Amino acid sequence: MVDIDVFAGAGGLAVGLRQAGFSPTQFFEMDKHSCATLQHNSTSRESTISGPVYDIDVQDIDWTCFKSSVRLLAAGTPCQPFSLAGKHLAENDGRNLFPEVIRAIRKLRPSAILLENVKGLLRDSFRPYFEYILRQLECPSVKPKKRELWNDHDRRIWRHQCSVGYEPEYQVKWRLLDAADFGVPQLRQRVFIVATRSDLPTYSFPSTTHSRSALLRSQQSGEYWDRHGIPRSGVLANNGTLFDSEDDKLPWTTVREAFEGLPESATDERKAWMNHWTIPGARLYRGHMGSSLDLPSKTIKAGVHGVPGGENTLVEYNGNVRYFTLRETARLQTFPDTHFFEGARMHVTRQIGNAVPCHLATAVARPLYDFVSDKSHRV
Repeated sequence: MVDIDVFAGAGGLAVGLRQAGFSPTQFFEMDKHSCATLQHNSTSRESTISGPVYDIDVQDIDWTCFKSSVRLLAAGTPCQPFSLAGKHLAENDGRNLFPEVIRAIRKLRPSAILLENVKGLLRDSFRPYFEYILRQLECPSVKPKKRELWNDHDRRIWRHQCSVGYEPEYQVKWRLLDAADFGVPQLRQRVFIVATRSDLPTYSFPSTTHSRSALLRSQQSGEYWDRHGIPRSGVLANNGTLFDSEDDKLPWTTVREAFEGLPESATDERKAWMNHWTIPGARLYRGHMGSSLDLPSKTIKAGVHGVPGGENTLVEYNGNVRYFTLRETARLQTFPDTHFFEGARMHVTRQIGNAVPCHLATAVARPLYDFVSDKSHRV
């Protein structure tokens, strides 16, 4: 049994899968800088992932030649077609590679499937296509005909699902999760879809472990400031802020807590430790304000065309604003400090910003591993 990670990127999902037990994994990625990152972290002395890396466009893979039984197929499909910041072309965007994921599932018949994408996938205008994806996952054997439009294929699947005696091939679950609710020091909402073969138990998403209310209570009571050795005078203690009734969750993890133990950043990129160097020129713009030190960060952006003004920045209490170092953004994505990123700043920024937070991936994957790996359920 093998595990597969397509569109593996810099390895955020891969690190999380390994921490959940899915390892080694076969990685498929076509971006050369991401491939270099994956290769480095798979072969280094302090490896954070393990498994072979294939530098290939998923559209060029002949899955019929793949002879091993697949336990898990994981994919963080390109998000640009559905991103709020993109062109909003959805299924009409050439970067929409959900059909390639379904093609792989159809050929490989994995025991389990784990997909991740942006919140924009749930917008009303995209919802019909999202439901089409879910229907395909439930019965992938109903293949599209040559030149068949997706709407027509979707109607055909729906009729098949309404037929007498219909039984799904996969049990499909999905949920919108916020990484901060699972201990990630970042507000980052992502859609997760998990499908398990019908001969396996039905998957259930894990309960959240952290909450905003718990953080606000900790700050208002002073416990948070005392724990970090900060005088209470002059700090934002959220006085007067309403929060939910008592719960048993842990406080959200803040930027301050995420950066604990980090050394001073280098002033020269060539002398930096693990992508940790000062980036000059940070500015704020209307609608693009930076993150606060004592809250989870705003969503880390990929910045393919240069980091948008004001994003990936920290606003300090004295009003100064600075860019996060690349290592700091990796911490906010919960990458291990031993996970190194290959490439120039723009390449590393894109890799980190496009990644799945490792701790969130672990939280979603761990209950899946527990029963997918149970020998009594294997076929």
